[in-house]
Amino acid sequence: MTDLVPVLLSGGSGTRLWPLSRETHPKQFQPLVGEQSLLQATWQRLAGLPGMAAPIVVANEEHRFMVAEQLRQVGAVPSAIVLEPVGRNTAPAIAVAALQAMEGGRDPLLLVLPSDHVIADAAGFRAAVQEARRGAAEQGSLVTFGIVPTGPETGYGYIKAAPGEAVRAVERFVEKPDLATAQAYVASGDYFWNSGMFLFRASAYLAELEKFAPAMVGAAMAALAGGKRDVDFLRLDRAAFEACPADSIDYAVMEKTDAAAVLPINVGWNDVGSWSALWEIADQDPDGNAHHGDVLALGCRNTLAWGGRRLISLLGLQDVIVVDTDDALLVAARDQVQQVKDIVARLKAEHRPQAAIHRKVYRPWGSYDGIDSGERFQVKRIVVKPGAALSLQMHHHRAEHWIVVSGSARVTCDDKVFLLAENQSTYIPLGSRHRLENPGKVPLELIEVQSGSYLGEDDIVRFEDVYGR
Repeated sequence: MTDLVPVLLSGGSGTRLWPLSRETHPKQFQPLVGEQSLLQATWQRLAGLPGMAAPIVVANEEHRFMVAEQLRQVGAVPSAIVLEPVGRNTAPAIAVAALQAMEGGRDPLLLVLPSDHVIADAAGFRAAVQEARRGAAEQGSLVTFGIVPTGPETGYGYIKAAPGEAVRAVERFVEKPDLATAQAYVASGDYFWNSGMFLFRASAYLAELEKFAPAMVGAAMAALAGGKRDVDFLRLDRAAFEACPADSIDYAVMEKTDAAAVLPINVGWNDVGSWSALWEIADQDPDGNAHHGDVLALGCRNTLAWGGRRLISLLGLQDVIVVDTDDALLVAARDQVQQVKDIVARLKAEHRPQAAIHRKVYRPWGSYDGIDSGERFQVKRIVVKPGAALSLQMHHHRAEHWIVVSGSARVTCDDKVFLLAENQSTYIPLGSRHRLENPGKVPLELIEVQSGSYLGEDDIVRFEDVYGR
């Protein structure tokens, strides 16, 4: 049996789930359903597939440490975490994965999966993969998985399948329809939602891509050939990948090839593409309310409230979405949540940080949370993982005070190295070379008070960094 290589696509930004999902911490890294993130659940639902090899992950360069850490937590050891310096859509990402998978003369089957979907019936999905694998995919077809529609959804593309059973030919792909067209599609029984999941031989995909987009194949080859290994990551050559045409696999290949096939499946699939989509799959009370966090609702129907640290109180509301984060609050009619992307676009146009970053920011060594800020000062809560260390660095425009809340800290300040225990503090003068380390076995928590004329994150000069930044 041909080896099966999962290709996990993790480059999306998930702006329709703002303010929870943002560019620096998008939805695939969030535990939206259950305790695991969507990325972790994507990997774990594959457990037990015969002949499955180590996955290849294609990710945004900015997310590299989150990808590596989350996969480590669930025991996944990728053969490569390929870092895209810029986004070029799915067709080039899959091309790079296919080329990487074929190293050493291999030609495995690639199971291409977005890392931000939910599938309720994992066993049914694995059975569908096996069905698509045994015949069509191993014989050269490019198989996509069509979702049996549960209603006339206007937010998805559709696939019209040829008559038949199981895997069958694709007659055409169609764009997101209006409601009347979607109703006709569903009534016909010939149309299925386009899931964005695929199964095919690496060589079969590259051969079809070469027919229709040869420049894309050439750019992917150059980006991979000029790439560099960096600890756990494979960094693509920036110039070559930036020169690559940007296109989706649907437009570049699937809509043009004669080798396209579709397997209709009904496995509880949801792309969690909006807050209303999350409401649909969330646990609901008898009145249709789905709540996460500390939520008190009286006289409400069909609401979704997603909270963090604060109490959310809802009174007499119907068909409303409320999402509360540390620095942004969203209140929306449930039938208007597809327009959340317009709010994000407005925030970006106004250069507001809430468009891209959370108050809590994750780093390879841990995280920091911006508690307060004002004219010439900023207060952060910093958490450093056991054994981790920040870079040896200095600042041109700010000084820092560190107060240890719990754990122990090893501090380097110019030519001094010393330990701080709980309730102890130190001062880092402006211009001093300094480093913070956690030598202990429990997380180090401290409060950092910054003061100075400029407090931006770009006022960092790094001299040594184990994370290669």
